[in-house]
Amino acid sequence: MDKLFQFYQKWISPFFGNSCRFHPTCSEYTRLCLHRYSWKGWPKIFWRLLRCHPYCAGGFDPL
Repeated sequence: MDKLFQFYQKWISPFFGNSCRFHPTCSEYTRLCLHRYSWKGWPKIFWRLLRCHPYCAGGFDPL
């Protein structure tokens, strides 16, 4: 799964620019969450992705 996120972060994400309002970025948050919590991390990931939009202030959002 890490290889998939590395591919996304290296080859696909640059086309979108710096559009993520959070730190760490949503893709990095997802990677870390899956690494730490395995499948139990999906609710945290889902909630994070729901908040990642232009009307959210964003900011620092650690695991």
